[in-house]
Amino acid sequence: MEVKKISAIICAAGKGERAQFNKNKLLAPLFGAPVLYHTLEKFTIKEIDEVIVTSSKVDLKEISAICAPFGFKVVEGGATRTQSVKRALEHVTGDIVLIHDGARPYVTKEIILNCIDSAKKFGSGVCAIRLTDTAVCAELGLVTDRLNRDDVYRVQTPQAFITEDIKYAYSLSGNEVFTDDSAVYGKFIAPPRIVEGSEDNVKLTFKRDFESTYPIPISGKFIGFGVDVHAVCEGNCVTLGGIKIDCGFALAAHSDGDVVIHALMDALLSAAGLRDIGVYFPDSDPSLSGADSRAMLAKVRDILGAMKFEPKNISISVQAEKPKLAPHIEDMKTALSKVLHMDKSRIAISAGTSEKLGFVGQCLGICAYAAVTLCEVENG
Repeated sequence: MEVKKISAIICAAGKGERAQFNKNKLLAPLFGAPVLYHTLEKFTIKEIDEVIVTSSKVDLKEISAICAPFGFKVVEGGATRTQSVKRALEHVTGDIVLIHDGARPYVTKEIILNCIDSAKKFGSGVCAIRLTDTAVCAELGLVTDRLNRDDVYRVQTPQAFITEDIKYAYSLSGNEVFTDDSAVYGKFIAPPRIVEGSEDNVKLTFKRDFESTYPIPISGKFIGFGVDVHAVCEGNCVTLGGIKIDCGFALAAHSDGDVVIHALMDALLSAAGLRDIGVYFPDSDPSLSGADSRAMLAKVRDILGAMKFEPKNISISVQAEKPKLAPHIEDMKTALSKVLHMDKSRIAISAGTSEKLGFVGQCLGICAYAAVTLCEVENG
């Protein structure tokens, strides 16, 4: 078939109860950024034209903020994975769709492309690995049968399908709950085609999985994520991205309250495996009272430089009901590029409101999110 567009669904609407974090495990930190961020980053390849991320209602705001720098669409999922995928499929416009667990951040580009290629040739491509241990069936603790391990696989994601086929399969699924998409496809369409997976493509399920040291293949880059919030207080201007913007309020802070730079600093530090800005710039330090955050950012730049790191890409999302930031974004990019000694074309800043919802929507504060990549300086 002729394939003009390829979509991907990232399942992130679960609770992650088995990980015992008291929150969605995909929002837990891994190598300085949320697990979900690492997974999303793997799908920022030219072969993927559209990405849809599912989220529970309670996590919708936070997951939307993580997805914002990528430009990925977020939809509210259902009570089960099956229901969440079914809802996400309503938004898919590609000829082929990959469905992937957000809790598998170690997936590689090679696996993704192999699944797509299989779907093009055979209608489906399901990532799986052959079992190497002896496989048995048991009942009440007693072995009842032995399986030929050459015929037994452990199914992973991503799983790729012709979109109209998997949509039709899910339309027939009713209220039945399936553990993965290949089961839906296999029951209503045809036996799915196996694509070789990887032992490294683990699904983070239990807390111990987050304590393991699986390497994230990011092509020599180190990624970081930062968030900052400041409350509104009396005043007549705010400082964002190093730019003073007149408005009917100020932001409460020990320094100048620049949430954009503060989020960026945390992202840069986390990418280098360092502590947060509160450690380097404590609010108990009187010398930082009213300090220009650009000077603090310059110190972070120097810290990274001493470690032979330099920023390569920066993506910032600002949530503010007021002031309107669109007219100031280019000036903010210019200010940041001067401090960090980098081309401003490598800096992206987006701004949005919260549609009158939450503390941002009620004009009680401003929030900023930042994602960065660092590279090691060669011959430095």
